[in-house]
Amino acid sequence: MESTSFPEDVSERKVCVVGSEPVENYTVYIIDVTDGEHKWTVKHRYSDFHDLHEKLTAEKKVDRRLLPPKKMLGKNSKSLVERRQKELELYLQTLLHQFPETTPTPLACFLHFHLYEINGITAALAEELFNKGEQLLQAGEVFSLHPLQLYSISQQLRLAKPTCCSGDAKTDLGHILDFTCRLRYLKVSGTRGPVGTSNIQESSLPFDLSVFKSLLQIEISECSSQQIRGLSSLRSSLATLSIHHSMETMTSILVPEASEFSQWEAEGAESGCPVTAVIPVWRNLTTLDMSHNGISTIDSSVKLIPKVEFLDLSHNKLSTVENLQHLYNLVHVDLSYNCLQVLEAAHTRLGNIKTLSLAGNQLQQLSGLTKLYSLVNLDLSHNQLEQLEEIRNIGSLPCLEKLNLSSNPMGIIPDYRTKVLAQFGDRASEVCLDGKVTTEKELDTVEVLKAIQKAKEVKDRMSSGDKKVHQPAVALSEHTLYGAPTSMTTTITTTPTNTTNAVCCVCCSSSSRPAETTCSSCSAACCPLLPSQLLSLSSTNKDFITQLSQRLSSLLKDQKRETAEEEETEEEKETRSKSRELQSHVECTEEGSLSPGSRDGYFEMGLDDSLEESVGSSSTSLAVPSAEELASQQGELCEEEEVEKEEQEEVQVRRVLWCYCLQVKEEVEQKKACLVLTDQVLGLMYLSDDFTWTNQDADQEQCVEEVLSSLQVDLLLMYSQLLLSSQSELPNSCLAFGFKAGPTRWFIFSEPEAIRQTRSELKLLIQAVKSQPDLEPPLPPQLLPHSLINSWELEESQGAQGGYAAFLLPSSSMSSSAPDTNPLLSDIFSIRGDPSLPSLLFLTHRHLWVLKIDFRELAESEKKSAGLHHSSSSSWCRLVRVPIGSMVLHPGERASKVGERSSNTSCCDPRHLHRRSYTVELLLGGQRLLLLFPLSQNRSSFLGELSQRRATLEGLKMVALPLPCPQDGPHTQGRHGSRDQCCCSSKRKSHSTSSWDSSRLQLEENQPSPHLTTGLSPGLKVLAGLGGDQLLTYFHRYIAESDLEEVRQVLWLSVVLYKSPESELTCCLLLSNDTIYFLLEDSAATLHHHSVLDVMDSGDPDLCLCCCLSVKLSDLLSVNVGLFDQYFRVVGRSADHIVCCLSRDSYGTGVFLQELMSALSLQQQLPQPEPSDQDFYSQFTSTNTGKMQNYELLHSSRVKFIYPSEEEMGDLTFIVAERKTPASSASLSSRSFNVLLYLLVFQVQIPSQGSTLSGLSSSSGPCPVLQPRTLILTSTDVFLLDEDYVSYPLPDFAKEPPSRERYQLREARRIRDLDRVLLGYQTYPQALTLVFDDLPGPDLLCHLTMDHFTAAGEEAPPRGASSSSGAEGEVQWCVFVPGADSRERLISLLARQWEALCSRELPVELTG
Repeated sequence: MESTSFPEDVSERKVCVVGSEPVENYTVYIIDVTDGEHKWTVKHRYSDFHDLHEKLTAEKKVDRRLLPPKKMLGKNSKSLVERRQKELELYLQTLLHQFPETTPTPLACFLHFHLYEINGITAALAEELFNKGEQLLQAGEVFSLHPLQLYSISQQLRLAKPTCCSGDAKTDLGHILDFTCRLRYLKVSGTRGPVGTSNIQESSLPFDLSVFKSLLQIEISECSSQQIRGLSSLRSSLATLSIHHSMETMTSILVPEASEFSQWEAEGAESGCPVTAVIPVWRNLTTLDMSHNGISTIDSSVKLIPKVEFLDLSHNKLSTVENLQHLYNLVHVDLSYNCLQVLEAAHTRLGNIKTLSLAGNQLQQLSGLTKLYSLVNLDLSHNQLEQLEEIRNIGSLPCLEKLNLSSNPMGIIPDYRTKVLAQFGDRASEVCLDGKVTTEKELDTVEVLKAIQKAKEVKDRMSSGDKKVHQPAVALSEHTLYGAPTSMTTTITTTPTNTTNAVCCVCCSSSSRPAETTCSSCSAACCPLLPSQLLSLSSTNKDFITQLSQRLSSLLKDQKRETAEEEETEEEKETRSKSRELQSHVECTEEGSLSPGSRDGYFEMGLDDSLEESVGSSSTSLAVPSAEELASQQGELCEEEEVEKEEQEEVQVRRVLWCYCLQVKEEVEQKKACLVLTDQVLGLMYLSDDFTWTNQDADQEQCVEEVLSSLQVDLLLMYSQLLLSSQSELPNSCLAFGFKAGPTRWFIFSEPEAIRQTRSELKLLIQAVKSQPDLEPPLPPQLLPHSLINSWELEESQGAQGGYAAFLLPSSSMSSSAPDTNPLLSDIFSIRGDPSLPSLLFLTHRHLWVLKIDFRELAESEKKSAGLHHSSSSSWCRLVRVPIGSMVLHPGERASKVGERSSNTSCCDPRHLHRRSYTVELLLGGQRLLLLFPLSQNRSSFLGELSQRRATLEGLKMVALPLPCPQDGPHTQGRHGSRDQCCCSSKRKSHSTSSWDSSRLQLEENQPSPHLTTGLSPGLKVLAGLGGDQLLTYFHRYIAESDLEEVRQVLWLSVVLYKSPESELTCCLLLSNDTIYFLLEDSAATLHHHSVLDVMDSGDPDLCLCCCLSVKLSDLLSVNVGLFDQYFRVVGRSADHIVCCLSRDSYGTGVFLQELMSALSLQQQLPQPEPSDQDFYSQFTSTNTGKMQNYELLHSSRVKFIYPSEEEMGDLTFIVAERKTPASSASLSSRSFNVLLYLLVFQVQIPSQGSTLSGLSSSSGPCPVLQPRTLILTSTDVFLLDEDYVSYPLPDFAKEPPSRERYQLREARRIRDLDRVLLGYQTYPQALTLVFDDLPGPDLLCHLTMDHFTAAGEEAPPRGASSSSGAEGEVQWCVFVPGADSRERLISLLARQWEALCSRELPVELTG
């Protein structure tokens, strides 16, 4: 097969048995399969051939005599093996000739066609995608394919064959094409060397990627770039491209057309020479990873990737850095582990990058990095840097924060860290060196080194000044050249001192970082918190608006007056300066000219006097123009009169917005603010930090006066000078504006709806001043920037709510290292940015989105991009996604929701006394996280929205349960703080209107069965140890989603989830009048579809976490009741809300169904079902047979209660009847075959082998294992089955049948073979041991085949292998029946049937 093109046709297949080899006591035959140039080896034993032949005989009607027969004796002899080898080869060749076009599926699997042959590979892949394709696409996960699979797909598309040759619709090639057209994330992983046992080299196989129409991300490894076709078709959609171990030039991937067109040019580029092709650019490619390849140069192909932001060229062979100047959007560049020795003028090639990795190169100098002013992270580890002087080249970089110089020769220099940090001057504290934060001790050492360096510089300056004392005129001339005063030296000397004092004063008094300011009493962070009472002072409060309008009018009047006085003063100064210039000009002119009489000097004195008089008169007339002054004074008087007329009209306040404000200039200041929109100006007033709402009982006038006296006006700005930031990149809950010509920016946070209304009104005011329509098109409202949301999150973002500003702080009760113990908290606190600044919180139906914003960088990008029209949000913010299911309110917060929260703070600071109404404490992955909201209304909105989202969450979620106080001991103050918060008592008012009395919940109802108590998780143990009143209190405080819920039923049982039918979970079911709560064991968090709940340790010894699944009664569709009321299945609106409850007790099931119907009756009454002409019996009864058919009860709430129909009972009867023998069936032909008892039981199995029942005791030996089984008792037999409880009947939204059958027969015994029944505690408490005589009967010989006479190694497992073996000739079933009534019923029915069959009483023995 040629490596450069696809083969035209597929060669004939050949098969040959080339040898054999003995394995233990059987022989394996080695088969060589040839398909064209592809060859591979398959190994099978004779029994595999026999199984293949059985399938082909049944499915394809192959002649049974075609396969050589079995041999009982001498089957491993050499002569027999050689003869059989030839016969098996002839057998396989005959099959291939018999099916030349379409190979049967059993034969294809036998010859490993699904691994190495193109038809088999595509058929297997098509069937896989038919079953799981939709799930994979919806999950948005990366799908992996091998080059051999892609090669097979490409070959199939080229061959003129039908897409489905086998006749099986599941193997149709269309399933692959449909999947590839919609796939977004692909990984192509090749292998080094041959594939498996074949001679196929995947690196030499060509494949085509043009079948992928929607790819956003692709990763290719271990493939040859020369064999990849169709890459050019991905240019319009691909956003991320990663390719490793596959190429030597970038052109081969970015410009595959270069092999055909030598002269090419990128689309849109101007070319000075003729070209043969214009290549389109990669329009959406932002991430390019070409690490671990053999690239030696960065060629001109990078012109085709202008939007790339992340470029990884590490682990290549680069010796120079070229052509990167074409990538204007580069942010992160990785050039580590190449062959770079020199990097000159890097800023001309790398531009404004933020992260640069040069690790693992051979750099000795850093002079080329001096102008990378935007660089933040720099990795220079594992280079050849020896001199500390090289650090000076990067010491002046203003944004550098992280520097890695590890594993360089300079690392052996004593005090290496402090000497490196000293090169950064005042920024030493901001630099993180080698991944370690700079310590205070190191900073002190750096300060000492800086002082020594300054002293040295001053000494050198003084010595150089002494040498230049003879040249003072030069310095003066330089100063006078620029108009500097003669006291410039004095000014220069005193200026640093004054500047230093000013900076120190700002540092001491500024509130730029209030979140880092700690309370002196409790060492907790203090933040600006806006009193909630201020919200009443809004635009509807006439008294407040009137006084505010008067004060603003007075301020505007004073401001205009000061402006007029300043303008007048400036005019006077200009007039005086002009007169002085004219006077000096006249004096210079007259002194420089000679009079006519001075030639002989006779009239010199008289002439001089006259000249002085003339000069004096001229200077006076120029310096004091009295007429102009009078005119100007009159004009000023007129202007003042006009101003007074204007100021008589008060300012009209149009909107008042109390908000939390961030002012970004050089530092970020946080303030409690009031934004005022008037008809003339925009006003921003700050509330003083010491303001507290003390007089809560004072009248309205006094409150208004108190608030207005505490307001400090910070800004009064005309709308013409206002620059309003666009909301194209800002969240909806943020309003940003600034000066048109100033660097300061303000960010306003409040309720999203209030921000939206304020922004709309502000736009109208600005547009009215401009007197022209706004050129910016109206943007649709957005919750947060779309550039932060992935494409698969768009649907989730549509229902998101929030935008609440909050500080994310580790809880004070949590250790400093606690955030590092959980990946979710680590992700939040590791984000680059100022932790003292707030984040924005958004709630979707599945996640809490935390938006971290760098406001300094946002303000800079706004200034550069003139209003954020072209700024990229990825540079100044980052979005962290936290699953709501793994997040739960702290139990203290839950108590506060029902009005039992007590303030146990001991801090006397007035700012902390009211802080509880602004905080929310969460448990995130078991660790505590404190949310501090500057606006108390945001806290209330967040709690309400979070409660609603958790109530409607599909799938598992966490609940937090505190440990209860000992009932007979003192109440633990450390756990609950006070007796009021203890679970033993509740101040909650009971609802007298409830139709159900809570006293009905008795202590016995909260006792799990003994078989459930052994594996209880900590959270379930807490619930199991609660009494009736305690359980009610726990439910209201920590579990219920609504305050109006009442517990109606408590039931301990096992459950099976529809998405995990293989796992049976211990559960505490709580039925309320609104919701069904399933509190599950911890193993539920490890299920594959609940991987977000992988942290079960709360980290607090007084708390336990528990998995919870809730189904609202309003979302309930139906309830399926199992046979004999042994279980019931709850069916909601999705697969997450299908739960099968295995009560294994008909009484418990009946009580639950009764309470459930009562609770549904309390729901909102829906219309009754439409009347039908048929009566009850004609509706549910078949008139032909007279039997009940599919009995369904439609409740008034439209919930269906579906009971077992005769069809289900008939299916079960058919399954057990099929097991009976013809002889026994003939004996019972005269009477019907009935199922007497159906029970869900456990089969007790002992892990150890060979131990007898009599040798076991409860105190020693291995622990018994309980296997869930379904026990069927008929009139003659006993059966044990495996049953799929949760998958049947199929839900309406199911697209395919379940993976396993409903009933699978495990064991069966005749009742007449029962020898005795043992009762006692030897094997398992209250278990029954049924001892059968293992005697061969007619029913045991009915399925006898030739396999019975095979050797020991090939012998099939005997019947009843899973049962315990007692004495010789006995088989023992150890069965545990949880319900006492069911256990007694089973024994009585067994005894009755045994007596009817054997004519004597059944022996029942009691054991210890």
